[in-house]
Amino acid sequence: MLGKPLLVINGVGFALSFVLAALRRSLSFRLKLLRLSMSPSSSSPEPKKPKNIVIVGASIAGYTAARTIAQYLLPGSEYRVVVIEPRDHFHFTWVLPRFCVVEGHEHKAFIPYGGYLPAGSFEADGGKVAWIKDRVATVSRDSVTLESNGEEIPYEFLIVATGAGATDTLPSRVPATEKAQGMELLREMQKRIRESKDLVVVGGGAAGVELATDAKSKYPEKRVVLVHSRDAVMHRFGPKLQAAAMDGIKELGIEIITGDRVVSEDKEKGIAVLKSGKEIVCDYLVNCTGQRPDSRLIAQLSPAAVSESGHILTKPTLQIQDDSLPNVYACGDVSDTNTTHPNSRSAMRQATIVAYNVISATEGNEPKEKYVPHWMDGGIKLTLGLDKSVANVGDGKTEFIIPSKEKDVALMSAGAWHKLGAKPFVDNESEFLSKVRSKI
Repeated sequence: MLGKPLLVINGVGFALSFVLAALRRSLSFRLKLLRLSMSPSSSSPEPKKPKNIVIVGASIAGYTAARTIAQYLLPGSEYRVVVIEPRDHFHFTWVLPRFCVVEGHEHKAFIPYGGYLPAGSFEADGGKVAWIKDRVATVSRDSVTLESNGEEIPYEFLIVATGAGATDTLPSRVPATEKAQGMELLREMQKRIRESKDLVVVGGGAAGVELATDAKSKYPEKRVVLVHSRDAVMHRFGPKLQAAAMDGIKELGIEIITGDRVVSEDKEKGIAVLKSGKEIVCDYLVNCTGQRPDSRLIAQLSPAAVSESGHILTKPTLQIQDDSLPNVYACGDVSDTNTTHPNSRSAMRQATIVAYNVISATEGNEPKEKYVPHWMDGGIKLTLGLDKSVANVGDGKTEFIIPSKEKDVALMSAGAWHKLGAKPFVDNESEFLSKVRSKI
């Protein structure tokens, strides 16, 4: 009876503690600036080569870490941020299942980089952020090596934010580094779904449920079959969300098969074969199974710091679990933080913890900020067709379900662009790329 009121009180307390922590950090930084301004100035020696804080990956965790460190590095600091990211745009993955079905909005999934950083952050503008459009091929205890030209970039601190699903395809991830190619892949999937008569969607997590319900909502005459290996869709969440998702699927007339899995597809015969032996007519199959974390760099550097699931094992400070590498951190989907339902909120909170710990270490202090998972991080909004969604949040014992109507077919795209400092949907890619470097 008291479950929901207590859940609300706990959530409000968490939100308040988050705000107070942000105020504390802001005040601490302002006091540092004040002390710096009051200290006697001295003649500057010859400029030294900057010390690098290397961030590998600029999805939401890496991007947030870069933003926070750039914001709180003191003027005159000997450190700079080096972001290494192969993509030319930020990929807003939450809308990908929708844009695999709905046409004409695919450009909205690609948000220009740069605007989320504090003004004047790029080295080209006199700031302390160097951005390299490339991949990291290898990593050592004191440097990373770029894939394209073999350049070695030394680091004092390394933040691994490589995420999950690096080898996955649509609708979970866009397997392309260039926006133009990514948009073409989305259009191709839109065409395949539009032209299919018997669509089979494999995987009953969020991506599979959303793509299947969007496809059936847009093309009600189409036969859509959703196959999930577990007994309930959205099985990682609570029973209320599972029931709401199942109701939405059935209301649309989608055929649902649970407790079975697709083991093969015969494209010539136009069938998908299940483990049970059942055959399903299929002229287009979409795989929406889960993503694997991209921890290959830490596997090179410290194999024992990678779990069996492929996640990077971290301490509460988000340093990796290797005492010989106290300057190496991991955050976001690639890290093992005991977060129940990892998403952008948990990734951003982890990135903030990492950023403050790195800044503290640059000032000669021990990292003290700790990441503690909280159930509020695991809230989810699940679409169940083009005009219906359900929000869910809970602590594993008590759940809230909030159904709603969707009026914007592009979902929260405009809000994401605003959040990341970009004007919807104006792409200033050339401005960003003019500040990107190919080497240090």
